Amino acid sequence: MFNEPDEYQEIRDAIRQLCRQFPDEYFRQVDEKSAYPEAFVDALIGAGWLAAMIPEEYGGTGLGLTAATVIMEEINRSGGNAGAVHGQMYNMGTLLRNGSKAQKEKYLPPIAAGKLRIQSMAVTEPTTGTDTTKIKTTAVRRGDRYVVNGQKVWISRVQHSDLMILLARTTPLAQVKKKSEGMSIFIVDLHQAIGKGLSVRPIPNLVNHETNELFFDNLEIPQENLIGEEGQGFKYILDGLNAERTLIAAECIGDGYWFIERARKYACERIVFDRPIGKNQGVQFPIADAFIEVEAANLMRFEAARLFDAHQPCGAQANMAKYLAAKASWEAANVCMQTHGGFGFANEYDIERKFRETRLYQVAPISTNLIYAYVAEHILGLPRSF
Repeated sequence: MFNEPDEYQEIRDAIRQLCRQFPDEYFRQVDEKSAYPEAFVDALIGAGWLAAMIPEEYGGTGLGLTAATVIMEEINRSGGNAGAVHGQMYNMGTLLRNGSKAQKEKYLPPIAAGKLRIQSMAVTEPTTGTDTTKIKTTAVRRGDRYVVNGQKVWISRVQHSDLMILLARTTPLAQVKKKSEGMSIFIVDLHQAIGKGLSVRPIPNLVNHETNELFFDNLEIPQENLIGEEGQGFKYILDGLNAERTLIAAECIGDGYWFIERARKYACERIVFDRPIGKNQGVQFPIADAFIEVEAANLMRFEAARLFDAHQPCGAQANMAKYLAAKASWEAANVCMQTHGGFGFANEYDIERKFRETRLYQVAPISTNLIYAYVAEHILGLPRSF
């Protein structure tokens, strides 16, 4: 490992120890079968790591987002894929910061105990993408229930979750002063919803990432499942998305270190023309460059997490952390593949698997171009581009 021990070393050591029970062969087989790493997720839940952000009064360990990002980083740095579990962390933030006392008392203890999973968030729609204010899924109040109709896409871990956070429009767009108003968020009990107004269609994709298209047809949700104030859901979701971007930045950083370590080790061991290939500057310089980029992205990750934990605005830092980390990880992936040459394409080396996994974060959960637009408008004061 490259880095000096830090204040989270105890967490790092514990996650690494757990991950040793699930070596490359485990994740390779899960990937080959297009399966979900159920045993790995159960182990994380059993050890209490997915309850890290839940306050102690509800049965969790009361750690902040910073510690949660370290957990995600170490999973990926150990060769796993935290994409199977990261939803629990950022969805937790939505419930913790905006849920009522009754909702927290109802849901947090069983989540902390591993009896419930809150892995899924339904925001994106086929015709709106990241233009969230234009969502068409509606939730209409009828007595003590909301009736939901519409469609969502790229909604992950629905098949391996008990609860889902849903964003829907409760006031028509034409009737609000600001387009960001009139949307609300709900907790959906998936066991009660699927087959009773909610249907799920899996989407096969490039990586082994369980994601789906959802269809809502008069799905009824109890009024008490509304989180926070009706019409303020977009504001609540933004807070959760800042956590999501910071967590995913940490995963990319974990991937980046994984790729660099694999490239470094292979460059030292691979002998060509009677010398290790790592002795050639054409091989070692790109690896060094990748390491520098990951280290720099790591600093922005910690800054974003620090601000989030301090309840300070962190939209800019979260976006920049995600951008820098995704870019650094992708560059490290290419360097690792290039260092291994043809062997990098062989499944047994696991590089092609991690290569596919880290490529996702160039486009999700927010594309690079939208981060450019955010920085241009909100930080540099340039005219809004869309």
